[in-house]
Amino acid sequence: MDVCTDQLVLLGLKHRALGEASPPHNLLRTQMSLSQNEIRSRAAGFAREWAGHGYEKGETQLFYREFFDVFGVPVRRVATFEQPVKGLGEKRGFIDLFWKGVLLVEQKSIGLDLVKARKQALEYFPGLKDNELPRFVLLSDFQSFELYDLENDEEVAFPLADLPKHVDKFGFITGREKKTFKDQDPVNIKASELVGALHDALEDSGYNGHDLERFLVRIVFCLFADDTGIFEPRGIFEDLVERRTNVDGSDLGGWLTMLFQTLDTETTKRPSTLDEDLAQFPYVNGSLFQSNLRMPAFNSAMRERLIAAARFNWSNISPAIFGSLFQSVMNREERRNQGAHYTNETNIVKVIRPLFMDELWAEFERIKGSKRGRKAELQRFQVRLGELNFLDPACGCGNFLVISYRELRTLEIEVVRELVNYDRDSFGQFSAPLDVSSLSIVNVDQFYGIELVEFAARIAETAMWMMDHIMNNRLSLEFGPYYSRIPLRKSPHILQGNALTEDWTKLLAPAKCSYVLGNPPFRGHQFRSLDQQADMARVWGTSGQYNRLDYVACWFRKAVEYAASNREIDIALVSTNSITQGEQCGILWPWIFSKGIHIHFAHRSFQWNSEARGKAAVHCVIVGMTQREGRKSTIFEYDHIRGNPHASSCKRINGYLIDGPQYSVPARSKPPAGRLKMNKGSQPTDGARLKKPGGGYTTKSNLILNDTQRAELLAREPGAAKWLRPYVGGDELISGKWRWCLWLKDVNPSQLRASAAIQERLDRVRVGRNLSPTDSVREFAKYPWLFTQDRQPSREYLGIPEVSSEHREYIPMAVLPPDVIASNKLQIIVGAPLLYFAVLTSSMHMAWMRTVAGRLESRFSYAPAVYNSFPWPNLTAAQQSKIEALGQGVLDSRQPHLVAGQTLEDLYDPDAMPVVLRKAHQALDKAVDKLYRKEVFRFERERVEHLFELFEKVAAPLDSTKSAKQKKSQKV
Repeated sequence: MDVCTDQLVLLGLKHRALGEASPPHNLLRTQMSLSQNEIRSRAAGFAREWAGHGYEKGETQLFYREFFDVFGVPVRRVATFEQPVKGLGEKRGFIDLFWKGVLLVEQKSIGLDLVKARKQALEYFPGLKDNELPRFVLLSDFQSFELYDLENDEEVAFPLADLPKHVDKFGFITGREKKTFKDQDPVNIKASELVGALHDALEDSGYNGHDLERFLVRIVFCLFADDTGIFEPRGIFEDLVERRTNVDGSDLGGWLTMLFQTLDTETTKRPSTLDEDLAQFPYVNGSLFQSNLRMPAFNSAMRERLIAAARFNWSNISPAIFGSLFQSVMNREERRNQGAHYTNETNIVKVIRPLFMDELWAEFERIKGSKRGRKAELQRFQVRLGELNFLDPACGCGNFLVISYRELRTLEIEVVRELVNYDRDSFGQFSAPLDVSSLSIVNVDQFYGIELVEFAARIAETAMWMMDHIMNNRLSLEFGPYYSRIPLRKSPHILQGNALTEDWTKLLAPAKCSYVLGNPPFRGHQFRSLDQQADMARVWGTSGQYNRLDYVACWFRKAVEYAASNREIDIALVSTNSITQGEQCGILWPWIFSKGIHIHFAHRSFQWNSEARGKAAVHCVIVGMTQREGRKSTIFEYDHIRGNPHASSCKRINGYLIDGPQYSVPARSKPPAGRLKMNKGSQPTDGARLKKPGGGYTTKSNLILNDTQRAELLAREPGAAKWLRPYVGGDELISGKWRWCLWLKDVNPSQLRASAAIQERLDRVRVGRNLSPTDSVREFAKYPWLFTQDRQPSREYLGIPEVSSEHREYIPMAVLPPDVIASNKLQIIVGAPLLYFAVLTSSMHMAWMRTVAGRLESRFSYAPAVYNSFPWPNLTAAQQSKIEALGQGVLDSRQPHLVAGQTLEDLYDPDAMPVVLRKAHQALDKAVDKLYRKEVFRFERERVEHLFELFEKVAAPLDSTKSAKQKKSQKV
């Protein structure tokens, strides 16, 4: 960034240094924001329209009226043209476009140098009031843009033609500003790898179990303490291991045993004969070194691994490394069985900022700006920080508690900075050194956790002490001499036990709790262990459909019940996205809303990554819940699951995590009255994939064949051709890579016996089915030539893939003949008229599907419940004929491309859809939209809202407050 830009940044940040906040965008949220896809489409049209045009004096205002229209915001509502302003010296000028506190635009004619525009913008700043200083400066010559974000010190430059690629940079116009979260420093991952290598060496030597876990926690604490000043002089642990132990490692275990005993003994109670190198270590306390361990027998290689870890600089390590350590020593199968998904700091911050940190920082900024009683308010605010209590009922290694503690202490340091200024004399000096130990009120004993695994619980405690030391160091650097809380006097409250059987109120009384937060384990109903099934029954009971919920839903219920007696408790939990989709949404959220809970912020589906080796990458949501009325609601949406979110303010958030009334679409087994039934295709269950005795699977081709297997069969048995049929599921339909099946229904058994190749396949089917735990499958071992579930129609049918990419605008559907066998991965409607294809492939139905369908990872999972709950339009015979003709137009526009060898995957690539196909879909979409209302739907969320209004007419509302009013009126 050049000098001129640096000056812009400094001037632009002036009002933020004074505690001014960016202007709210509430006025922008009074109308629905456009989807990102629609904004990009409008931006492309804008770029084409203005290519080669641009005269500053005559066209600037028209240019920016149309520019703001790209984002669906009338410019007159937010900004003014030709704003007069006093520049440097006595000069006066006019800002081409000015949005107070947000944006300043300086425009030049096409081809003119923007350096002059930048200089001119800089000259306007001294003439602006602090609350008018913009966060963004935009320079343009009609054919190029330069945008400067003065708050984040970022800039981007691009030509007009590339505007569609950069619309996210203008999120401030729509109020959907992109939030950026910093990832964990890679040094933490390196440290975790070093300890993981030490673990592997110890485990290979036969040292394992409880002792290994406790030993590693102590070692990591010593490594951290050695480089951060807990041990003084620094480096004494590394020195002890390198200088005092034998090279072959034979006495290392003994030295470590004596060290651990020393760290657990008060200095006044140590023997006078204690080795001098041990005597210099401090008394730690806190139970970390309390119990004796069976010590490992080191060799030279193991000793070298410990030395390598000791030589590493641990002073920059975040205690979040403990979570990485724990995960790196767990094998994949164990990690999956427990449902644990560990976290990086980026994702933790997504939880704690909207839950409490944003609100606390805003209150602090308000107090700083107070004119009267400021000191007393600051003191009360600090006391309040010290009275907040946090509960993580699935704390794992304590990552959420550790980062929450760090952020709370960071805010407290800023409060202290303001308070100590009152103790300065007229020269800005202190009359005496500050007592740093008395400056901080916030402590680790405000943090509570429950963790099933003892090792993780101990890690959580230790990580909190580590973070406490880091924050005390920071406090010391800011305000006075070195300060350490060693020996440990206060401890975090970490209960080792099953959170679903423990009484949370005994750990922390609800009256004293401020926030419940965390990342509970996820586990789908089909993967739960017997213990987890028992937990589900204990929490949810055995009636109804609650068993269909993910295991994580147990923590949602326990948290809601825990907070019932204290309406001030706010809750934020991470979850698999499945609880906000499909049937689970209709089961879980009616219960939650009935308890007076509101969702006040939500992160929609995104990818949740871990810091450790063998990262767990799962698709999650974050749900922030409150009982307090009038809270501002915010939805964080993601253009890409691995990207950064856009924050959007809204009136309310429903169970699907969209802005809308509190309704959930329940799973329905029947279609709307008068509509054809949807069901999945036929299932072979042919024993093609069997478990090996020693683990893993063996896979054979039995009733299902790919092209190669089909060719091999026909080479051996040419007569089998008459029994082979195309076999199509969702993947095959979309990719065009169709498979084949042996369709032996009604075939003469003597013909099958005459073919050795067919008999071999049927023998494998028989064996595989007999090994099944399912009674009905074993019964079908008697009939190996038949599919276990035969739903193949005898006439034409509509096929809809069960799973489709979230990036497609439309799920590719097809009308298939009866000789194409539909697999169980294809939803089918037998004998569906063309109207069904037309309506179900429309944007109206796609909007419904994207909202209520389940997900497989982030991909859409289409189930009959999506179809059964969809509100169909009322239409006349003439309207039906028109819709069917447009549906045929879509099919016709696809046909030449399919004949030429393209697939539905090619045709429905959102970036490469043929123009003729896109136009056919758009014509169909427009006609279907008009069946629902005359007014044009400007974007998808309007469609969804309208569909929910129609759905509301036939479904009971789940809004608890509305239900309560209805009950009250009934009593009257």
